[in-house]
Amino acid sequence: MSTEPAAAEGHPGPADTDAPRAGQGAEATGPEETAAEEVEEGAGAPDPAETDDGADAGAGAPAAEPAAEGEGVSEAAAEIAAQRELQERIAQRKAAKEGPITAGGKLSGTAADLLAAVRAVESGERPAAVFGDPAPAPRKVVAEPVRRAPAAAPAGPAEPAAEAVDAVLALLAEGGAPASLAAPAAATLGEGADSALRDDPWQLLRVPGVRPEQADGFARALLGAECGPDDERRGRAVTVWLLEQAAVAGHTALDAPLLAQALGKRAVPDPDEAVQSVIAEGDALVFQDALEEPPGGPARAPESAQETAAQDGSDDGSDDGSQDGDEAERPVRVLVGLERYALAEESLADGLARLVNSLSKEDSSQALADWEPAAAAAAGSTAELIRAAAGHGLVLHTGAEAARAEPAALVQAAARLGLRVCAAAHSVDGRHRLAEHFGPGAPEGTAVTVSGLLSGTEGPGRDRDGALAVDLLVVLDAPQLDVETAAMLAESLPDGARLVLSGDPSVLWSAGPGRVFADLLAARVCPQIASRTPDPGPVGELVSGIGVGELNEVAAPGKEVVIVPVRDAAEAIHRAVQLVADSVPRAIGVPSEQTQVITPGHGGAAGTRALNAALKERLNPGPGRFGGFDPGDRIAYVPAAGRTVPGRVVRADTDGLHLDCAGAPVVVPQDAVERTVRHGWALTAHQAVGLRWPAAVVVLPGDATQALSRPWVYTAFGRGERHLSVVHGVDAALPRAVAEVPAKPRTTRLQTLLRAQVPPTQ
Repeated sequence: MSTEPAAAEGHPGPADTDAPRAGQGAEATGPEETAAEEVEEGAGAPDPAETDDGADAGAGAPAAEPAAEGEGVSEAAAEIAAQRELQERIAQRKAAKEGPITAGGKLSGTAADLLAAVRAVESGERPAAVFGDPAPAPRKVVAEPVRRAPAAAPAGPAEPAAEAVDAVLALLAEGGAPASLAAPAAATLGEGADSALRDDPWQLLRVPGVRPEQADGFARALLGAECGPDDERRGRAVTVWLLEQAAVAGHTALDAPLLAQALGKRAVPDPDEAVQSVIAEGDALVFQDALEEPPGGPARAPESAQETAAQDGSDDGSDDGSQDGDEAERPVRVLVGLERYALAEESLADGLARLVNSLSKEDSSQALADWEPAAAAAAGSTAELIRAAAGHGLVLHTGAEAARAEPAALVQAAARLGLRVCAAAHSVDGRHRLAEHFGPGAPEGTAVTVSGLLSGTEGPGRDRDGALAVDLLVVLDAPQLDVETAAMLAESLPDGARLVLSGDPSVLWSAGPGRVFADLLAARVCPQIASRTPDPGPVGELVSGIGVGELNEVAAPGKEVVIVPVRDAAEAIHRAVQLVADSVPRAIGVPSEQTQVITPGHGGAAGTRALNAALKERLNPGPGRFGGFDPGDRIAYVPAAGRTVPGRVVRADTDGLHLDCAGAPVVVPQDAVERTVRHGWALTAHQAVGLRWPAAVVVLPGDATQALSRPWVYTAFGRGERHLSVVHGVDAALPRAVAEVPAKPRTTRLQTLLRAQVPPTQ
């Protein structure tokens, strides 16, 4: 690893004047904050700098249509149809169960009675007056998931009628709200949106981007003296908004005390009543889950009240050690979650349990015998993976980039046995890297993207029952699966199919709610195969150390790793531009178009906005005639939340902005460009996860210290295959983040739901 003061061999120093000093005049603020921070204290959320209200949000943006011939509908539209199909299946299963979500089936005593009481509240058998003092109720048996044939994909999201938009526009003008909210409000609230807003002005909070103080101002203008903080409608709307913000931060549910605390900060006078109102209206569900007891004794009280809110959910975590009965009461936590994510999480648990249990012992024994020659021909962890997949319906595989060869070998072995196989990656780039392991002789559709597989635009298609026509599905980049996507995958697999989830557990988690891969690893309900194939070279050695909390110096004789210290954000931008435009191409041999800049946030003096402005000025100067873009600009296209597709601008016309994204033509309508397209010379680590480039330049400005964590550094530093340059302006904050700052926790229920249906494998 080499360190450069002002200049090193092959790297010009600050004296070079051909790079613009774009740091001056950039935003003075640090990494941008998110509203989700209000409910994340003690519960955790993605780094604030990674969330933005622009293109990478992806919410509510019209889908851009790929211009490939023969496609009747776009991939985005087909994906929307797949999501709607999942919601229909979940609703049908919920109705079939004739009761609330079943969880904690292994509880007994008082904990089971409390859980039964919560179920009674959900089913309407008694008023939702309190969370405690329950009465016993019979537990329901989980029904087998109902699978429906996939619905035909619609042409695209329904646009609100012009009359509806005009009616909402008139009401917004009366309430002093921006006219730009008219179309989103009409689309979000549906038919009769103006009447719904007239009856309940706080429904405006359901529109993406609207905050409570803005909805309060709108309500005051419409209601006058009748408007007050104690209005039940306000309490209900703010509760739902906080739960939605928690989902943005990655949680599928919130501890009830934490939610009440956040409601109090939002001037809701009676938080408990507001939560009960939301539950009674069916917008949210309430659960009581037993806390796991650590080895050696009962759970100890957390050291701080904030930790209590995140880990216990009770007002008093103390334990006096007394046991009046034959068995001690197990600690429980009360959770509140939006119905959408709560049901998706249960659907995922049911689907995974079905896969685990649908492979009989006889089938497993026969498969082990059939697969043994393939396992014997392999070596090390590859052989272990083949044997595990032969005998089990669900297998987890962990490893870094080089370990992708192992699930690829599994797919090839299964294909030689005559099984229907498919392997899915998070991104188009990941699909291409996966296909390289298969070679040119692999059947078409073997390597796909997860989104393409679910939408039906890629892969083997579905059988007449609506299930994917596969016997073995391998999903790479598994940490990027959010709970809804994972639920769609699990629900789509037929009985007897095998699912292998493979990924690097050290990278950043999914952009959507849930931490599916981490929860499955912690639940230990299936075999787990840890790869013993390390990533090669100095970059691989450096990143491997970061994964275990060590920032080590590595030998880099070929300048594979270079550290460039800087004093301030302006110098950071200056040096980053030099590296991309001149130093890396000249000294390393990687052209600028194959070098990716990564930084913690969009805002700030050295965020993606400032860096992209400077890089555009140097690499592709132009007036930005098409919404700020010119032909040849590198871009980041976000067709859906959590999915970033790098590409280039080709041209623009009346149809919209024409892009080339990984070889596929894409046309983004003019009104969607601002929301879905950014310049892409510089990305955030969350945008870059699942992608790789020959070289990466990671910029760490001084105002980014709060955004750094071990997963962030691991992800950012691991994006370069051959070369990594670190523009270093955070001093001791970098090694401290690697050693002491793990991933922020997310509140989820998947472990609890799985353990109620599948015993641990240990």
